[in-house]
Formats: sequence, structure tokens, C-alpha cells
Amino acid sequence: MPSLKDLKNRIESVKSTRKITKAMQMVAAAKLRRAQEAAEMSRPYAERFNAVMAGLAASVGGSDSAPKLLSGTGRDNVHLLVVMTAERGLCGGFNANIAKLARSKAEELRAAGKTVKILTVGKKGRDAIKRDWVDSFVGHVDLTEVKRMSYADAQGIAKDVLERFDTGEFDVATIFFSKFQNVVTQIPTAQQIIPFEVPEDYEASDTLYDYEPDEEAILADLLPRAVATAIFSGLLENGASEQGARMSAMDNATRNAGDMIEKLTIEFNRSRQAVITNELIEIISGAEAL
Repeated sequence: MPSLKDLKNRIESVKSTRKITKAMQMVAAAKLRRAQEAAEMSRPYAERFNAVMAGLAASVGGSDSAPKLLSGTGRDNVHLLVVMTAERGLCGGFNANIAKLARSKAEELRAAGKTVKILTVGKKGRDAIKRDWVDSFVGHVDLTEVKRMSYADAQGIAKDVLERFDTGEFDVATIFFSKFQNVVTQIPTAQQIIPFEVPEDYEASDTLYDYEPDEEAILADLLPRAVATAIFSGLLENGASEQGARMSAMDNATRNAGDMIEKLTIEFNRSRQAVITNELIEIISGAEAL
């Protein structure tokens, strides 16, 4: 049975931990507002951009002059998985769920006889996947010093991916991130970015458009931007999801610390009462012996 001193030290330790988790919860809540606004504001732009791209892609169809980013290499033997996670932990299952989805996709591709290459964005994703897929790693993007995600950060990642595609390192590229729904729910998502894939829910418009210059020239300019836009949108969704998951995880940790303090306090009081009772028994027994 722990001594009174041990119980008292443990109670103080848990109280200190509760202060930390409460502070982290409040910080995550403050960051969540800004991150959620950024993610939600980017969605209409990304959706409209994809709709325009889908319309252009549908009009070009299977043309021989279609850009390579749209038509692809004609093969799907080598797949690049861009796994985007956080640089920090203590955010529940946020990082683990993205890594789990990426590992599942990698195993599925390998079982189908495909070659898998992995590019990670965020330290936690690298740590989670590298143990089992170290031979498939081709690069890592460190965003530790980035305080607020910008389009320039996404362009840097997109440039790396596009250069690898131009040199023939892969045929298909897919990004993995977590789509923010609310504080409790973040949905791990996989989205193909190369070659460009027309959304399943896309409905062709009856309106006819004349493009100047032609569709192929416009697509050649817009497709690299589409890759950067998809990556930027994924990073913003990740930012909101990370803060939401951290806020929820720290709230649970704070509650658990409170419950533990209550249990330890009860145990401490019982132990102290037992010590007092034993001392009284000893005093009474000694008095009776006289």
C-alpha cells in the first residue's frame, strides 16, 4: 500500500499534468478557430476550381494532345503516396488514422504488383510509416518552422512532386490527409492528384464555352496549379483537423486527470484515517495496559 507521502506526491503530479493539458486545450481551441476558417474558406475555391478543371478535361477527352498531367503516362505501375500529417503529437488518433489509411493503400498496391513510393509531409507521418516501409521512402518535407500554412508551402511540395513526375519517377500520385468535419470527427481522405481525376459527382453543364487559347493550352497552365491547390487544400484541412483532434484529446486528458485526482484523494484520506485510527488504538491500548 502506498505511503501518505507517495500518494500526496502523486496527487500533486497529476494536478500539474492537468494544468498542462488544460492549457494545451485552450491553445488548441484558439488555434482551431483560425484553422477552421482557413479550411472552410478554401473549400468553395477548390470546388469551383475542380469544376472548371473537370469541364476542361471533359471537353478535351482522350485527345492525343492532352497534357500529360491529364492523360497520364498510360501506365499505373508506380504509385507515389504523399502522406501529410502533423509535426507534433498529442492530438489523439489524428496522425495514426492518416498513416493507417496510407499503409492500407500501400499494401493494397503492393499486393496488386505495383511499385510504391512514399513522400511524407510532417514528422509524425514519417515516424509512423518508416518502420515498415523504409525501402519505399523517397523524400520528406519538414514544416517544423512553418507557423502558419501558406500557398507558397504547398507550391514547394507541388514543385517537388511535379519534378518527380516529369522525370518519370511515378505514374500516379495520391495525397493523404484528414478532412475536417467538426471537433470530434476528422475523416482520413485519399485524393488522386496526378493524373487529374474528374470528380464522380461532376455534372456537365449545358452551357457552351469558347476557350481562348484552346483547352489544351489552358490545361497545360492550370494542371500544375491544380496539384498545388489540392495539396494546399489538404494542408489546410489537416491544420483544422489537427487542432480539433488535439482540443478533444486534451479535454479528455483533463477530465481523466480530474477523475484520477478524485480517486487518489479518496485513497489518501482513507490511508490517513487508517493511520490516525492505528495511532488511537495504540494510545488506548497503552493506557489500558497501565
